[in-house]
Amino acid sequence: MLSRAQRMRSGDDFRHTIRRGAKGAQPTLVTHVVPGTGGPTSVGFVVSKAVGSAVDRNRVKRRLRHLMRDRLETLPPGSHVVVRALAPASDVASSTLAVHLDKALARAGVR
Repeated sequence: MLSRAQRMRSGDDFRHTIRRGAKGAQPTLVTHVVPGTGGPTSVGFVVSKAVGSAVDRNRVKRRLRHLMRDRLETLPPGSHVVVRALAPASDVASSTLAVHLDKALARAGVR
């Protein structure tokens, strides 16, 4: 689980990150990253109804939170990251989702 300080909660933060951040796209997800200059790193998740039922959406969010928790150390301090799940995200294994997340972060210039 991400700590409270690491969770993006403000709609303004989501909008700023999606509009101004570098984008990395993969078949199951899209990442938007605004590199930081210090402070706590925050991560937000967007999972639309296109992914599936509420159960499916919550399962995808839990899997993405777990994967991002392991990758927080690789992000510059103070970064803002939004991970947007696409419809195929509910049908893939966690290992595939992890590979797609790594590639999307790399395309956004994180690694």
